Amino acid sequence: MNPRVDKCAEIFSNKTMLEVRFHGRGGQGAVTSAELVALAAIDKGKYAQSMPSFGPERRGAPVQAYLRVSDKEIRLRTEIVNPDVVVVLDGGLLEVLDVSAGLKEGGLIIINTVKPVAELRKEFGFKCKLATVDANKIAREVLGVPITNTTMIGGLLKVTGILEPEALKAPIEHRFNAKIASKNIKAMIEAYKLTVVE
Repeated sequence: MNPRVDKCAEIFSNKTMLEVRFHGRGGQGAVTSAELVALAAIDKGKYAQSMPSFGPERRGAPVQAYLRVSDKEIRLRTEIVNPDVVVVLDGGLLEVLDVSAGLKEGGLIIINTVKPVAELRKEFGFKCKLATVDANKIAREVLGVPITNTTMIGGLLKVTGILEPEALKAPIEHRFNAKIASKNIKAMIEAYKLTVVE
């Protein structure tokens, strides 16, 4: 594994509670991503919660979902305004939202994009750590559709080290039929391999 990825995973996996905010568009599966990781964490003996942020959203409109994973009981029941990690399922959202808003010091943003980190920094002024993966390409090649929710889970697992990809197998198989589940697991593992931390 890349030393930068190892360092990120060590930092995040040693936190008592990890807070993640997902940014996506309606229909892309941001809420499903948060739920699947929460279920996997609970299966592994951790405490976890996921929640959507819904308003009058429609398919294609920006949406958020939240995930907390902890070694101790979670008493918070609020949206996450100061995340440790932000996962951006659709790189186009960078044009319309400040996805870095409220990011904790030392936090990281994982972006579905083909753009290099230097270009992202220049274009959007990011000063935090960045991780990138071309989740659209992986999803199209493996799933046949550009739905990146399970693909981006691979990136999240790689940079945080909160769970091994194997932990997501049961929740994904429970959520989807066998054929679709196997493709989603494959897409997640491919993104796990290909996510790059600056």
